[in-house]
Order: sequence, then structure tokens, then C-alpha cells
Amino acid sequence: MKLVYFAWVRERVGKPEETVTPPPEVATVADLIGWLKTRGEEYAYAFETEGVVRTAIDRVHAKPASPIAGAQEIAFFPPMTGG
Repeated sequence: MKLVYFAWVRERVGKPEETVTPPPEVATVADLIGWLKTRGEEYAYAFETEGVVRTAIDRVHAKPASPIAGAQEIAFFPPMTGG
């Protein structure tokens, strides 16, 4: 699946996107974030504060418990503010 990173999440991870194949036990957004955090310091830093980074699965906002099976693209981005 393709992972896309935006704003400071991209800066912390160090790349705008990548293609990954998570292990079979990674079934939800929360599982995916937990797995990503084990991939290196840059991921641990990007996802260090639980619940801050927002997620979209195939361009639809998703919650931590959302399943990721069949997803083509998962995007991670910081909270947005208006103004």
C-alpha cells in the first residue's frame, strides 16, 4: 500500500511517500502507526504523540480503529486549522 505524509509528518519521516507491505497482524490504522513507529527514530518522532496525527484511507478520513485491508493509499497529516 502507498503511504503519503504531509506537512510536519513528512518532515519528520523524511520522505513524502513510500510503498510498504505491513505484516498480516497490522489490521487497523492504530496497528499501522504502531508498526511504523518500530521502523526507525524518524517514524517514532513523527507519531510520538498518540492521537495528534490524522489519517485518511483512500482520501476518506479514518479513525484509529478503522481497518486498512484493501486500502490503496493511506495519508497521514497534522490537524488542520482554519483562518
